[in-house]
Amino acid sequence: MIYSDVDKCRALVVDSNPTSRSTLVSMLRDMGVGHVVPVSQAIDARRALENRVFDIVLCDYHFDRSEMSGQSLLDDLRRAQLLPYSTVFVMVTGEASYSHVAEVAEAALDSYLLKPHTATALEERLLAARHRKLVLRDIFEALETEDFATAARLCAERFERRDEFWLYAARIGAELYLRLGQHDLAKGMYEAVHASKALPWAKLGVARAELEQGQLPQARRTLESLISEQPSYADAYDVMGRVQVEQGDLNAALETFRTAIRTTPASITRLQKQGMLAFYCGCTDEAIEALERCMRIGVSSKMFDCQSLLLLALLYFDRRDTKSFQRVHDTIAQTVEKRPDSRRLQRFLEVSEVFRLLFARRLAECVAQVRAMAPDLRSEDFDFEAASNMLSLLARLRATEVQLDDSETWVGQIAQRFCVSKASTDMLCRAAQGHPAYVTAVREGHAQITTTAERAVSHSVTGSPLAAVQTLMDRGRETLNAKLIELAGMVLNRHAARIGDSAALGPQIQALKTRFCTKGTQVALGQSGGRAAGGISLRA
Repeated sequence: MIYSDVDKCRALVVDSNPTSRSTLVSMLRDMGVGHVVPVSQAIDARRALENRVFDIVLCDYHFDRSEMSGQSLLDDLRRAQLLPYSTVFVMVTGEASYSHVAEVAEAALDSYLLKPHTATALEERLLAARHRKLVLRDIFEALETEDFATAARLCAERFERRDEFWLYAARIGAELYLRLGQHDLAKGMYEAVHASKALPWAKLGVARAELEQGQLPQARRTLESLISEQPSYADAYDVMGRVQVEQGDLNAALETFRTAIRTTPASITRLQKQGMLAFYCGCTDEAIEALERCMRIGVSSKMFDCQSLLLLALLYFDRRDTKSFQRVHDTIAQTVEKRPDSRRLQRFLEVSEVFRLLFARRLAECVAQVRAMAPDLRSEDFDFEAASNMLSLLARLRATEVQLDDSETWVGQIAQRFCVSKASTDMLCRAAQGHPAYVTAVREGHAQITTTAERAVSHSVTGSPLAAVQTLMDRGRETLNAKLIELAGMVLNRHAARIGDSAALGPQIQALKTRFCTKGTQVALGQSGGRAAGGISLRA
């Protein structure tokens, strides 16, 4: 018997071979498992796991007639947080793919089973996996209540004592420290694990901690070393791509995701990132191919990001492909119908609608639609993604007969708000499609923000920290620029003793930060959320 309530257990068997699938189903039923669902392909398994919770998942590593492997499926499931900790995931593999599965087991698997196998071997694996979950129950219970600080402390204690399953606890603990913003503790734990076991995920964890600390060159060196040692470790490419985007090196990031796709050709999230980077790098054919492929295999998946649809709509407009454009526009509209409360999706449809009207030669309505969108530029939830899409819209309209006298003013507002770094500035320039007037406006906006920040900091150095904080706050309110608002808080904290009104200023700055510094001011490829690249799911 696997569990005390084994008859209530739900199991999913994923195997493209009918004989193997039937054998696994029979073994589970003989063990007393009450409900077993067999599926033959990874896409069916993904759909099942998106809609139901299973206690046990038995998944074959190789699928006939599919680019997706069991490893790719597991990676996508973890990334989308579709596997709760209570689920036992066991990979079933043949001798030929054993080395790959053993590597994955270090990162995310509960266990693996080597073919040919017996019912006894399967039950032993399930019992062992269940035992680990029971031993670490106090940690999982803390995660269920979102008491991450307690969960991290329990992990650290088990790690320090080298108690049973200390290695697994260390990984959870380091992940929690990253989430809690305690990057030094996370890095220290990852480094200790790597020194002890030299595990790829531990070295990747070090790079992730360095990235969160803003140590981009150091993180890039760590990742280059890891990739040279483990060229098939797909998560390393995800983190490397993020580092390169943060550094503004989009062409290198695109090449990184091309490599990742060769390793995991059916990964929805990586195809989306490749397509989005190709879009901004001007590689139109590649962008369409990647995004179309992603749409074909994943449009019904929770992992699919509808930003991909909007970029496809823009690309089809550029090609004047009205049929393909209408197909994508209709898909966006259907998505909004299913989720009418999502402002993000509504913005996608608003942008796409402008081009639908333009195709229909309804120019007055097209202009009215854009003008109705303009006030949204100062909305609290208007993020970097929305800003990039608006710039892409305005740049394309500039090349048509549509006349928008206020367009350069709108571009200036976007630049003043979202030019928080060189990387964000470069991305906005790419979104503007190289249109000279818009690129100049973005560059000037970045220069103005930088000058304001430098002058304010000089005030604090020369003995006027209150003037520095007030200047940064005033300009922050005016531009909604997160860099200026956050800098105001930093100057206030550093010179609080010399600022008599610090107690009153603190809440004002915090209110601005809450409204305008938490809604996506940094460069991002699609919607965030789910498992961080290189991390593990913290869903209980």
